[in-house]
Amino acid sequence: MKPERLARILVGFFLLLLIVGPVLTNGVDLLVDWLWFNQEGFRVLYLNTFKAQITLSGYAGMGFLLVVGLNLLLARSLAHRHGFRVYQEVIEFPALDRFSSIIRWAIWLGIVVVGFFVSEWAATYWKEFLLAQHIIPVGQADPLFGNEVSFYLFRLPFVWFLYHFILFTLVICLLSAIFLYLVEGGVSVTPRGPEVSRPARAHLLALGALIFLVLAYRCRLAMYGLLYSPRGIIYGAGYSDVATLPVLKILLFLCLVTSLLLLAGAVRGTVKPAILSIAALMAVWVLGGSLYPEMIQRFIVAPNEIDKERPYIKSAIEFTRKAYALDRFEEREFSAVEDLSLANIQSNDATMRNVRLWDHEPLKTTFRQLQEIRTYYDFENVDNDRYMVNGVYRQLSLSARELNVASLPSRGWINEHLSYTHGYGLCLGPVNESTSEGLPELFIKNIPPVSSTPLRITRPEIYYGEMANDYCFVNTHAKEFDYPSGAEDVYTTYKGSGGIPVASFWRRLLFALKFGEKNILFSSDITDDSRLMVYRQILQRAGRLTPFLTYDPDPYVVIADDGSLYWMLDGYTTSGEYPYSEPTEDMGNYIRNSVKAAVNAYTGQVHFYISDPTDPLIQAYAGIYPGVFEPLDAMPKDLRAHIRYPEAFFSIQAAKYAEYHMTDPQVFFNKEDLWRVAQSAARGSNTPMTPYYTIMKLAEVGNKEEFILMVPFTPSRKENMIAWMAARCDQPNYGKVLVFTFPKQKLIYGPQQIEARIDQDPTISQQLTLWDQHGSSVIRGTLLVIPVMNSVLYVEPIYLAAQSGGGLPQMQRVIVSYSNHVVMESTFDAALSRIFGGAVQSATSAGAAANVPGNPPSAGAAPAAVNPPAEDLKSMIHEANQHYERAQQLLREGDWNGYGEEIKKLGEVLKRMPAPR
Repeated sequence: MKPERLARILVGFFLLLLIVGPVLTNGVDLLVDWLWFNQEGFRVLYLNTFKAQITLSGYAGMGFLLVVGLNLLLARSLAHRHGFRVYQEVIEFPALDRFSSIIRWAIWLGIVVVGFFVSEWAATYWKEFLLAQHIIPVGQADPLFGNEVSFYLFRLPFVWFLYHFILFTLVICLLSAIFLYLVEGGVSVTPRGPEVSRPARAHLLALGALIFLVLAYRCRLAMYGLLYSPRGIIYGAGYSDVATLPVLKILLFLCLVTSLLLLAGAVRGTVKPAILSIAALMAVWVLGGSLYPEMIQRFIVAPNEIDKERPYIKSAIEFTRKAYALDRFEEREFSAVEDLSLANIQSNDATMRNVRLWDHEPLKTTFRQLQEIRTYYDFENVDNDRYMVNGVYRQLSLSARELNVASLPSRGWINEHLSYTHGYGLCLGPVNESTSEGLPELFIKNIPPVSSTPLRITRPEIYYGEMANDYCFVNTHAKEFDYPSGAEDVYTTYKGSGGIPVASFWRRLLFALKFGEKNILFSSDITDDSRLMVYRQILQRAGRLTPFLTYDPDPYVVIADDGSLYWMLDGYTTSGEYPYSEPTEDMGNYIRNSVKAAVNAYTGQVHFYISDPTDPLIQAYAGIYPGVFEPLDAMPKDLRAHIRYPEAFFSIQAAKYAEYHMTDPQVFFNKEDLWRVAQSAARGSNTPMTPYYTIMKLAEVGNKEEFILMVPFTPSRKENMIAWMAARCDQPNYGKVLVFTFPKQKLIYGPQQIEARIDQDPTISQQLTLWDQHGSSVIRGTLLVIPVMNSVLYVEPIYLAAQSGGGLPQMQRVIVSYSNHVVMESTFDAALSRIFGGAVQSATSAGAAANVPGNPPSAGAAPAAVNPPAEDLKSMIHEANQHYERAQQLLREGDWNGYGEEIKKLGEVLKRMPAPR
C-alpha cells in the first residue's frame, strides 16, 4: 500500500473517531436534556442556549479551519513553486523524505483536531456571546476612561474571547506553515542555520505582522485591565497603575510599528528593522511594565500616598459599595442603654419567645437519632423559618426527612431505581422550647406526619430534595415504597406530573444509553406509562436549568397552605468585571440576589421569580430567555411569606461593609474605623460568627416584630461590639438592610468578651467543668446577641451529650448576660426572672397574637392573657417541673441556699397558674 493512501486511511479513521464518539455521547445527552427541558416547560432555555453554543462553536470552528486551511494551501503552493533544496549543504532527514506524505496528512489531521477543540472551547463562551447582544445600561461610568459600566459587564468578556481566538488562530497558522515548509520545501536546515526561500519568508513575515497587530490591540485591552489591578492599597487603578498608561500606549505604538516593519520586510526581504523594533518592544515591556511603576510607587506615591491615591480610593469605595449593593444600606444609631426592666421584657414577649435556643448541629443530631425512623432516611440540614401557629408569629426549625439510597439495607437496581424513590415528611418545632428531658419540642413529627398545630402536611412525599440521589422510575409494576408502618410497609403509586414519560421503546433505548443500564431496556416493570425522574438534587436541577446563575448552597423547605412541600432557593447573578470593585473569592466582584426559585418537592416543577428587578444582569437574562422569569408578585402568597434574605449573600455583604462603611478616603486609608464580623470562641478557635435569623422588633423602625437576619460587628483589633447589621425578610420591607452603630465612647461587650465573662464566673465554670467529664460532653451553643429596645441581651444555650454510643444532645442550661449580670439557669425564662426580678413567660401566649405582621398591638394591651390557654399551662407545668428537679439536685449536693431559691421560684410559678375550675 502506498504511503499516501495509508495516510489518507489513517486520517479518515481518526476523523471518524473524532466525530462519531462525541456525537454518540453528546447526542444521547442532548436528546434526554431536550425531553427534560420540554417536559419542565423551559424549552426556551434549552433552545436559546443551544443555538448560542452551536452558532459560536460553528463560527469559531469553521472560521479556524477556513483561515488555517487557506494558510496551508498558500504555503503548499509557494513551496511547490518556489521551494529549494541545497543538497550539497542541507542536513538530510531521511525519515522526513520517506514519510513526507504521511507527515503532510498528519499536519492536516492535526489542524482538524485542533479545530474541533477550538470549536468546543468557543462553545463555552455562550453566556458572554449572549450578554454582548443584550446590553443593559448600568447608569455609571468608570472615572478613568469614561466608559459605561455595562461595557465591562456585558461586552468586554466577549472581546477578550475574540482576542484570544484570533491570536491563537494566527499562531497556529504560523506554526503549521513552518512545518509544511519543512516537509514540502521552502525551509531547509543547513550547517549555517535555517534557509528560507523568499516567498516562504514573505508569507511567514506577513503572519508575524498580523500577530503583532493583534498584540497591539492586546495593549489596548491591558489599559482596561488597569481597572482590575490588585496592586496598591485599593483594588483597581491606583496612581502608579495610571502612570503606566503612557507605557501601554508606547507598547501599542511599537506593536503597530513592528507589524508595519514586518510587512515591509515581507516585501523587501529584510527583517533587521523589525528585529530592532521587537528588541525595543521587549525593553519597554520589561522596564516599563515592572521597573517604572515600582519607581513611581517608591519615589512619588509613597512620600505623598494619601494625596496621590485619594481620587482612586474614592472610586474604589464608590464602585465596591455599588457592586455589592452596600449603597442601599441604611445606617442608624443605637444608644445601647442599660435600662431594661421587667415590664420591657414582658412587653417584648414576641422577641423573647423567638430567641433561638436550638443550634442547627445539636438539633440535627437529635432529629437523626429520634426521627429518622429507618436507616435509609436522613436529615440533611436544619433550617429556620417563621410560621403563624395558632395565630402567633413564631420562629421554627424544620428539616426534611429525605431518602438516602446509599443507606438502603439491600442495594439492587430495582430497590435503588424503582422501589425506594422518595423521602417522607419533616420535623418541625419551635426554636426555644424543650421537653423535661431537654429534648426539642416537635409540632410535626413521625411517619406519617403527626401535627399538634394547625400546620398540616398533605403531600409528604419528597421526590426532589437536597440529597444527591440518582434517577428513578415511577408508575411501574414494581411496588413503590411509601413509608414504614409497624411490621408491614405501605406502598404507593405516583400521581404527579413530574418526570419524563417513557412513552415508547425508543425512549427506553435512549434512557438505557444515557445511564448505561440494560435493565431500563429489558425490565418488564417499566411500561409506557412510567415516568423517569432525573436531576432530583434541587441545586443541580436549578443549576442545570439556569447555568448562568449561582445558587446559594442552603435551600430550605417550606410548608404551603395546601400542605404541599416546596424548596426555596436563592439565585445570584455574579460577574468579575465590575471596575474598581474588590473581588470575593469564587464569587467575582459583583453580586445580586436577583432570583428566588421555588421547587415542588413532589413534582419537581420549578418557578423562577425576579427578586431584584434593578439588577442589569437579570434584566438581560430575562430578555434572552423570555417567559422564564416571573415578577416576585406572581409567587403565591403562601410561599412569598417565607422568602428569606440569604445567609451567604448577607455574609459577603457584611464582610465588605466592615471595611467599606468608611466612605471618607482619609479614614479609609488610615483604617481608622475598620470593623470585622464579631468572632466567637465558644467551640475552640476564634471564628467569625455565622449570621442568624430571629424575630424581633427593630428599635425605632417598626411597631411590630419581624423576621430578620442579623450579625454583630467589632473593631478590627478589639473585642467590644461596635455595630450590628440586620436584613429584613418580611414584606413589604424585604431586602432592606439596616446597620445600627453603637456610641464609640461607650463600651458594649462583644461576644468574645461575654464568653470570657462566662468562663470566669466560678459557679458557671465549675458546673460546666463538672459536666464535661465522666463520659459526658458539654456543647456550648451559639452566643446570640439579642437587641431589645435600645439594650442588648446575650444568650447562650448549653447542651449535654454522652461522649460515646451516639450521644443525644440535651438542653441543660441557658446562660443569659445583661449589663453586669451573667446567670445560668435551667430555662431561658428562669434566667430572665433572675436578672429582672420577676416572673417572665416567654412561651406562647394568646396576647402575643397582637405582635404579628399586620396586627399592630393595641394601646395598653397586657402582655399576657388573664386565662392562659392550654399551651401556656403546659409551659408553666414544664417550668415548675424544672425548678423542682433543680431543687432536688441542689438538695442532694447539699446546697441549701440554692435549694431554697429554687423552691421560691417554684412557688412563684405555681402562683401564676390559673385556679382549677
